[in-house]
Amino acid sequence: MKKLELKSATRPLQEYASRPGFEPLVLTAKGKPVAALIHLKNADWETISLSMSPKFMHIIERSRARARKEGTIPLEEVRKNLGIPSQTRERRKRNPHAAKRISPERLK
Repeated sequence: MKKLELKSATRPLQEYASRPGFEPLVLTAKGKPVAALIHLKNADWETISLSMSPKFMHIIERSRARARKEGTIPLEEVRKNLGIPSQTRERRKRNPHAAKRISPERLK
């Protein structure tokens, strides 16, 4: 990650972002970060807007804290309780090179 004092940023943003090997650029004012220029590979508007929402980030952090404190339910157990078939076979059809899971019984 590179830093650039805002007063020294004299080029258009396009020039900074289109350099080969572009890495995140943090713009600073009096040594303190004020803005960042980053690539948004595989990001859509919804992802960007939610990641910038303090309210949404608070909800996510509250959920993570609760999961750490109380634990979570494994996805396979949720699928079983709801009668939803496992997607393991479906994944193998799409990606025949995917790693196969070994049941605990076979490990004995």
